[in-house]
Amino acid sequence: MREKGIGPDTTVVFYGDKNNWWATYALWVFRLFGHDNVRVMDGGRVKWEAEGREMTQEVPSFPPADYPVPSRDDEKIRAFMAEVREHSAKGGPMVDVRSPGEYKGELLHMPDYPQEGALRGGHIPGAANVPWARAVNEDGTFKSAEELRAIYEGEAGLPSPSEASDEVIAYCRIGERSSHTWFVLTYLLGYDRVRNYDGSWTEWGNSVRAPIER
Repeated sequence: MREKGIGPDTTVVFYGDKNNWWATYALWVFRLFGHDNVRVMDGGRVKWEAEGREMTQEVPSFPPADYPVPSRDDEKIRAFMAEVREHSAKGGPMVDVRSPGEYKGELLHMPDYPQEGALRGGHIPGAANVPWARAVNEDGTFKSAEELRAIYEGEAGLPSPSEASDEVIAYCRIGERSSHTWFVLTYLLGYDRVRNYDGSWTEWGNSVRAPIER
């Protein structure tokens, strides 16, 4: 952070490819370490390029900043396996953001990728399936709040933010795609308590006696 010229109060804007998939993951990690002044550039690099905006190959340089060693609080936005087991057992709202093939246990990884990472396929009992990229339009921008509510409340059955009495847990394979859904539920739909289970299917699918549905 110091080398990048970032101080504790610096506004950090993230963007990337794949509908800002990795940008939201980076934002989630920043939040883990207490850096809350963060943004995502809607549409990412693809939209920026499509609009003909200026591009450069120069690497910027910033004067070093002072960044004290931060304290980290996982509890607010990160879920661990034991907590997910308890959440699943009581029927708490949960979103599996992987592809339908992964959710059904037909694939152990994303489509068109090497099938690796877990011994067993399927999904965590009680989890609804909403593939992460459904939250974005063709140009990479996020869908409207009304469209997102229709997906997460109307289709997946999540309670509205005002009616939610329990936290929502999102997961994927290693927690990167689910960070995108965590961002959508937290920042665009206003859910107060959303946690990303970054152990995700790589941990769950490799764990002895972890309950699985297909």
